[in-house]
Amino acid sequence: MLLGNLWGRCHPGRCALFLVLAILLDAVGLVLLLLGILASLSYWDFLVYTGALILAFSLLLWIIWYSCNIEVSPEKLDL
Repeated sequence: MLLGNLWGRCHPGRCALFLVLAILLDAVGLVLLLLGILASLSYWDFLVYTGALILAFSLLLWIIWYSCNIEVSPEKLDL
């Protein structure tokens, strides 16, 4: 039960709001990007550029979420 043990210990971390927002923006950006690429619409460029910008903004949220979950031991904080 190695996988069951790994999944049992997974948690979103201290900043779950940033995680949820990043996942939501990833989904919206990917849908807009693929819709702009695959659908034959007259405003396809707007969808492609908007999807790419949303994906770039979600990358910032991923970086914030990861940075907030870094743990430093107290021994390393003593200078």
